[in-house]
Amino acid sequence: MTRRVDNISQVLGQDEDEADIDLTPMLDVVFIMLIFFIVTASFLREFGVDATKPPSVQQTQTESKSIAIKIFSSGDIMIDGLNVDPRAVSAHIIRRKAENPDSTIAVLAGKRAKTELVVGVIDAAREAGFRRSPIPISELQE
Repeated sequence: MTRRVDNISQVLGQDEDEADIDLTPMLDVVFIMLIFFIVTASFLREFGVDATKPPSVQQTQTESKSIAIKIFSSGDIMIDGLNVDPRAVSAHIIRRKAENPDSTIAVLAGKRAKTELVVGVIDAAREAGFRRSPIPISELQE
């Protein structure tokens, strides 16, 4: 004896009284709200603060001379164009720092310059009051 099946829910064993939730109206409302917010957001104006700048004041040019120390691969040390004995480097740097307290220092070392000379110059610069850490060291083109 075969039984006639009118609905797929009978085959699956579900009751016919069970209700399905239709999400279509909810999605319609969400899309309408999305369109509303996009349209209204495009008409919003952002207002900035107008800042008035004070008139520019000409600044006096302060002369901040840099102390250039060159260490050659041959072992020669030159401070601002003067050949200096390695033992007198500290005294020269201290004197130059006393002449211009706002000065900066730059060390240029050759590729084959001895490391002990470079470290000695940096130590002398720190003794003279150059506390900038690290002291810039560039390669000297010989």
